Amino acid sequence: MATDDPARPVLVYDDDCGFCRKWIARWRETTGDSVHYLPSNEAATLHPDIPAKDFEASIQLLLPNGSRLSGAAAVLEITAPHRSAARLSQAAYYRFPLFRAIAESSYTFVASHRIFFSKVTSILWGKTAIHSTFSFSNTLFLRLLAFVFLTAFISFSSQSEGLIGSNGILPFPHLLENVATHTGGDRFLLIPSLLWLFPSETGLRTLELLGIATSLLALLGILQPLCFFILWATMLSLVSIGQDFYNFQWDALLLECGFIAIFLSPFSLRPHWLYPNPPRLARFVAVALLFRLMFCSGLVKLTSGDPQWANLSALGFHFFTQPLPSPLAWFAYHSPPDLLRAACASMFAIELLVPFAFFLPRIPRLIAALSALALQFGIALTGNYAFFNLLTAALCLLLLDDTFWKLRSHPLGVFIPTWIRRPICTLLLVLSIIPISIAWRHIPVPLVPLAHAYSLAAPLRIVNSYGLFAVMTTTRRELTIQGSNDGVHWATYKFHWKPGPLNRPLPVVSPNQPRLDWQMWFAALDRIETTPWLQSLLLQLLLGNPSVLSLFESTPFPEKPPTFVRIISDNYTFTDPIERERSGTYWKSEPATIYCPPISLNK
Repeated sequence: MATDDPARPVLVYDDDCGFCRKWIARWRETTGDSVHYLPSNEAATLHPDIPAKDFEASIQLLLPNGSRLSGAAAVLEITAPHRSAARLSQAAYYRFPLFRAIAESSYTFVASHRIFFSKVTSILWGKTAIHSTFSFSNTLFLRLLAFVFLTAFISFSSQSEGLIGSNGILPFPHLLENVATHTGGDRFLLIPSLLWLFPSETGLRTLELLGIATSLLALLGILQPLCFFILWATMLSLVSIGQDFYNFQWDALLLECGFIAIFLSPFSLRPHWLYPNPPRLARFVAVALLFRLMFCSGLVKLTSGDPQWANLSALGFHFFTQPLPSPLAWFAYHSPPDLLRAACASMFAIELLVPFAFFLPRIPRLIAALSALALQFGIALTGNYAFFNLLTAALCLLLLDDTFWKLRSHPLGVFIPTWIRRPICTLLLVLSIIPISIAWRHIPVPLVPLAHAYSLAAPLRIVNSYGLFAVMTTTRRELTIQGSNDGVHWATYKFHWKPGPLNRPLPVVSPNQPRLDWQMWFAALDRIETTPWLQSLLLQLLLGNPSVLSLFESTPFPEKPPTFVRIISDNYTFTDPIERERSGTYWKSEPATIYCPPISLNK
């Protein structure tokens, strides 16, 4: 055999065929130097014993032992050592005659229609069919994730004392004490938190500072696998004891992203502006998380049976009923109804159909990524959802390859070893089946054991269920807390961000999250009797607790606490353009009703 290395197999291909050249380039990238590629016009001279019609019909693989393979068998032979899917296909090819017949028939059909499939290749892959690399997107994702961790720790540290501190609304030491009293050694599994080791205000502050410092190191790119493990463990410790104030879906999403980032990030002792191409399986897990997040968000809306989503009228309510509308929400609310219905239909298309393109070749994947990014941008413009949109957008970046950025992949780096990474990533993928079943509102009987395993892993927040606004609220009840010394004259406690005074401008507060303001929105959907944290809040106001008072913009009782507190409930809606032009206000309200009657420490 006339090659530069007789020990290597030789793949003969038609160099005059553009379709062939694209796929040869892809296989050459896969096999590296293990296979020698030879145009058929040269091979015909070197191997006159092979009929010319064989070269025209399909690729020919000349093996070092003198044997020859062609068609699908040749493709599988050269790719099997490098791709697990090809290894499985090759095993099926030789084990199952039906599979072998289908594979060869498919190859023959494609080879007979090269012009058509060359166009299909261009539509799906673009100018080249080589495998995509994601060095720059992975770099952006990890840096944005570190930034999100940083903002989350800073945001929570400014509120934690009043929310869950020793003198807060829901003191975490009381939680740990109650759990320790009623459980045995499994309390660490029920509440996986480092604060079991030092359940004090000092311990809480230490974790917050550790999170901030580690976020900065991860942002610089220093020892990122270790940094993201610390960030995940530290944030998990806070989420686990955060109770109602740390029970948001983006908290779970941040933890899941942080855990996956351990396997996406390379080891480095100094900052780099461009990271290596991430391990394929780890990146696949991250993309699968994005798929699950978006698909389940659309699925829960359909399976809830809510008529507003079914008839595409939900956005006619969403913009004014969402927890913290942004300034643009008022304008979006007053958009033409047909435009809002079209936007709702587009949202369903992006959430339910587009995610499947995340796993398709390059061009549809890029279109899907840009569609998903556009949806997140639209949501962020019209509402304040903490770091949710930024975090989701960061995941979307993992769909954009280096060709999109007009960059070359960075050389190989050092990641978590394969023997650790592969089983953990596989476990994450298997467990992620259950959240999709939950969104579908049906867990098949064969998946019940897997659902049990999912519930055991649930406290670690490494795989979570998602799906916001499954049922659209059509009215807005706004709660106002008031205090009085005589039970006749009442003064209002002002929150920082949530709607209250009708002339207050709509805020832009993301990626910060005022967690008490958010919880007041949820409380309005329930009753005071079933909202223990709100009862505790009223008690702290009667006691004049400074830590809790710091969560408000202003208190009407700066000298001493009031004798009575109560909560009234108003129905809020956006003003119409005429009213806003006249008064300059975004909101109008209907007469108040009593949500919680007056209470005092004397009763």
